Amino acid sequence: MSEDAKNIIVDLCVIGAGSAGLSVASGVVQLGLDVALIEKSKMGGDCLNTGCVPSKALLAAAKAAQVMRTSDKYGIAEQEPDIDFNAVKTHVSDVIKVIEPHDSVERFEGLGVKVIKGAAAFTSAHTVQVGEQTITARYFVISTGSRAAIPPIEGLDPDKILTNENIFELREKPDHLIIVGGGPIGIEMAQAHKRLGCKVTVLDMGSILPHDDPDLTAVVRDSLDNEGVRLLENIKIEKIAHAEKGVRVYVEKDGEQNAIDGSHLLIAAGRQVNVDGLELEKAGIVYDRRGIQVDARLRTNHKHIYAAGDVAGGPQFTHVAGYHAGIIIRNMIFKTPAKIDYKALPWVTYTDPELANVGMTESKAREKYGDSIKVVKWKFKENDRATAERRTDGMIKVVTRKNGKILGAAIVGPHAGELIGVWVLAISKGLKIGAITGMIVPYPTFGEISKRAAGAFYTASLFSDRTRKIVGLLQKLPF
Repeated sequence: MSEDAKNIIVDLCVIGAGSAGLSVASGVVQLGLDVALIEKSKMGGDCLNTGCVPSKALLAAAKAAQVMRTSDKYGIAEQEPDIDFNAVKTHVSDVIKVIEPHDSVERFEGLGVKVIKGAAAFTSAHTVQVGEQTITARYFVISTGSRAAIPPIEGLDPDKILTNENIFELREKPDHLIIVGGGPIGIEMAQAHKRLGCKVTVLDMGSILPHDDPDLTAVVRDSLDNEGVRLLENIKIEKIAHAEKGVRVYVEKDGEQNAIDGSHLLIAAGRQVNVDGLELEKAGIVYDRRGIQVDARLRTNHKHIYAAGDVAGGPQFTHVAGYHAGIIIRNMIFKTPAKIDYKALPWVTYTDPELANVGMTESKAREKYGDSIKVVKWKFKENDRATAERRTDGMIKVVTRKNGKILGAAIVGPHAGELIGVWVLAISKGLKIGAITGMIVPYPTFGEISKRAAGAFYTASLFSDRTRKIVGLLQKLPF
């Protein structure tokens, strides 16, 4: 690494210290290259500070409260929890603090990374400017992530709303939280806040969780309904009026207009990539509103400049950012033509019950293969462990070709995010469903549901008249 007060020359410059950027920087520096890492805000990016980590910590607190309300089914007296909302948020911030050191400036400087705090702007295809410093590099990785998109609704004041970037800092409990957006973020926050004692209304112009299988989404919807979350789907938001304390949202559904009054408004209506201020035009980097345009190797139109994570315009998940980092390192460092492949990409909505998916949904499979697919299902109410724990809501659905090749799987139920792993492996390795039926699964576990669903694929043929005839003939043979 060559540097003076204002000029730094490195092998790799990473812009953005979120999940993708940190993974690339730590991997490359430990392989012996000089690395500079630029971050204008907090190390760890969205996932650590305003996304995955705080949301799951909040959901854990909400689940603890719900257990107290529903313990009577186990013979234990239920009671309404005494919730200290401020203390819950302290729990959330404490969880972040525990994980922070792994993503800290100190750790990365200890690895040998030159960490530069400030906003980066390209001045050419080989240089960026941060304040008065110029960084020149052989390679660049742009991993600046995304932020909450603010929809163009009449009257909406961005300074008077909550997003994932500030809701976890809110120390006062909302009396009535109105959420615009029924995607994973909106639905997770809806259930969490309802369980923590808030009134909650979710507004969406379509159906909630639109990218998931409708059969499984229905289970989550029923759970939210039963817990008292108000879901208003397929509505139009006409305008928003902010008051000194509170907000009024005017909506229209089926020709009928209504006004909904709330204390707080959370906007969870999609994401917007962070490219502002990067001066990508000065480097000649091609991008649009969806993100920086990359090829299957995550290279921009300049072969030495890569983009990773949300800003690359693909699926917006932390585990995708980590996956991107591996693809880039293999291309940049080991010179292997590694390409992205999302056929075995899992995604999870961490509601209770959880909703997990990998591969194709039934509708997507039918679009591509028509009727030459087979769908098998198995319900948690037929799982002994689920029965023992009285957590029987939910099911697994597996989509295959007629020859048994697995195309996709979806699970809604307890621990769905953990249970989906076996199907991720099966799809990534191109396995047929017989590989799952051949597993020995411990009893009693929730994991048995995968083996039982796989076995259901063969039920019709195994117990058919033809099989009975074959068995009859085999029984006539000598020992």
